[in-house]
Amino acid sequence: MFSGIVEETAVVKAVERNQGNVDLTLECSFAGELKIDQSVSHNGVCLTVVRLGDGCYTVTAMKETLDRSNLGRLKPGDRVNVERSMMMNGRLDGHIVQGHVDMTAECTAMQDADGSTYFTFKYPFDREMARRGYFTVDKGSVTVNGVSLTVCNPTDDTFTVAIIPYTFEHTNFKDIQVGSKVNIEFDILGKYIARLNQF
Repeated sequence: MFSGIVEETAVVKAVERNQGNVDLTLECSFAGELKIDQSVSHNGVCLTVVRLGDGCYTVTAMKETLDRSNLGRLKPGDRVNVERSMMMNGRLDGHIVQGHVDMTAECTAMQDADGSTYFTFKYPFDREMARRGYFTVDKGSVTVNGVSLTVCNPTDDTFTVAIIPYTFEHTNFKDIQVGSKVNIEFDILGKYIARLNQF
């Protein structure tokens, strides 16, 4: 379980393909504090640490994860938003994030907001998926590349988020351009409410 408050951006050092899996080796400041089997969010995807060494750690992404996320596009040198699992004895600064990415979305617009930046994202609309809670609502929560954000101006298949300068500088939002693919996780509370309404 995560909060969507990114700790830092890790740098991809190596990408190794092993049949349908991909091993990602990353470097970050807290690599030395990690343990084997620990969960870490990578662009919003919960992955398990499988190897440690030389100030780096390695995680494995399976085919299902690669199909649903942008992790299969990563290459050495790319920056990845990382967050260790949430401690239950602290404040929840973001929102409840599972680390189970639902799909990717494409950045379709970036607009200056007098110092901040509006990013608009478009995702594939499916009416049945929407009935099950896979949608956004105005002032609701959404996770983009692991960052907990507030939705504005949602439509059936788009939403906009406002990124303040601090978030821009301390996450990989500074690498996002029009056409970039990002990972999104819809709010788990919305999914449960949608499911209850089906009974």
